[in-house]
Amino acid sequence: MVTGELKNRIDSLWDIFAAGGIVNPLTVIEQITYFMFIHDLDESDNLRAKEAAMLGLPYSSIFADEVEVNGRKVEGKQLKWSVFRDFPAGRMYSTMQELVFPFIKNLHGDKNSAYSRYMDDAIFMIPTPLVLSKVVDSLDGVYSLMSEAQSSDIRGDTYEYLLSKIAQSGLNGQFRTPRHIIRMMVELMDPKADDVICDPACGTSGFLVAAGEYLKEHRREEIFFNRVKKDHYMNHMFHGYDMDRTMLRIGAMNMMTHGVDNPFIEYRDSLSDQNPDKDKYSLILANPPFKGSLDADIVSTDLLKVCKTKKTELLFLALFLRMLRVGGRCACIVPDGVLFGSSAAHKAIRKELIEGNRLEAVISMPSGVFKPYAGVSTAVLIFTKTGHGGTDNVWFYDMQADGFSLDDKRSPVNENDIPDIIARFRSFNSLPLEGKGDRGAVDEVYNESERKRTEKSFFVPKKEIVDNDYDLSINKYKQTEYKPVEYPPTSEIMAQLRALEAEIKTTMDELEEMLK
Repeated sequence: MVTGELKNRIDSLWDIFAAGGIVNPLTVIEQITYFMFIHDLDESDNLRAKEAAMLGLPYSSIFADEVEVNGRKVEGKQLKWSVFRDFPAGRMYSTMQELVFPFIKNLHGDKNSAYSRYMDDAIFMIPTPLVLSKVVDSLDGVYSLMSEAQSSDIRGDTYEYLLSKIAQSGLNGQFRTPRHIIRMMVELMDPKADDVICDPACGTSGFLVAAGEYLKEHRREEIFFNRVKKDHYMNHMFHGYDMDRTMLRIGAMNMMTHGVDNPFIEYRDSLSDQNPDKDKYSLILANPPFKGSLDADIVSTDLLKVCKTKKTELLFLALFLRMLRVGGRCACIVPDGVLFGSSAAHKAIRKELIEGNRLEAVISMPSGVFKPYAGVSTAVLIFTKTGHGGTDNVWFYDMQADGFSLDDKRSPVNENDIPDIIARFRSFNSLPLEGKGDRGAVDEVYNESERKRTEKSFFVPKKEIVDNDYDLSINKYKQTEYKPVEYPPTSEIMAQLRALEAEIKTTMDELEEMLK
């Protein structure tokens, strides 16, 4: 969590951009992303040089004695952050604009390198040398405070705080899923060291970052003490696609800031024919866009065979089933309409989830979860691709609180169903709980099969769902418990009214006497 002086420094950095006329939060984040790339490139080059020296291995710095930039040969050292930051403002500005940015775009000549891939179409938008000088000094201060902080992931927290500025803008709030909801979904899915994880609508890569952090926390030794698994984690595990290049750059930087060297994040319309992925991923985590419709002509024909529609929320569900390998799992957020919509496409995708695969859980979330940017009611669907059915019972949970008030302020509150959701889901999936012993101990705490329909969570057999036209709305199955209310006899109520009437008359008489 970013607090105190570091938070103030980041806010001051943001104010420098605003004072320079750069007010679009996405543009500000994008420019800061570039500077963080450049700063980190200097640091990582120094670190690798030291490691090579310690091991007695040769190392060729990317900031060699002389490098070629746009046909000009210049001294490589002046392209290092630690060097040009001390230049006078005017020289620093021309160095950044004419040398550093072109150098980064063509780093190593390798278009597939992590840095160059996301800097390829970078545009330097700082308006004046003075603004640049202030930005560089401010960012130096941010890095200095980050190095002093004791938190193990202060760099990641800092970047998350920067990303929160997108949500605060209101206009672009739809890009971010609340972080605590992302964490809940990741914990429910319990990623493994050999998973291949994808978010086909990744935005700022929130789901991928959370999955990576979960793996570092729960499977550190398994991954980082094994060369093959570490390479898989760094270079092959995480895949994200989006149609906004700015968000791709931000998402890629977010991943690398959180310690993933080379995430596979690229521009792609996931619903179109340009997405060839099939039977590829073992885990999908996503909050796909579900506003409006699209032109069915650009949608992959494979998806339209599952459900013929222009609604993106339905097409993405069909896409997840296609992209998952058999045995692959998915946790995704859908609008409530997906659960009970009566169109042929709505029914077709629900039938496919239940009859053709294994639908495990429907977690209904309150409408305030996405406030203040949207008041739509949503749910989390959890399913496994089997290709031949397997749904016996579906677990429903009626989330009523998520730890924050459900108004526009979203202030922290004590009521929070998320820990209970995770504990109960893990109990019937035989997954270990934090602080618990072996896996069998969980089943002694929670027995979901005996829960009544009047409680927050319960199982519904597949047959009952089929008989209800594959309706997945929790209100279809939840029972309301009515408690009888005892009222006094009518004669007693009338006597009370008479007494009250007399008391009013007496008081009015006394008031009238006082006014004479």
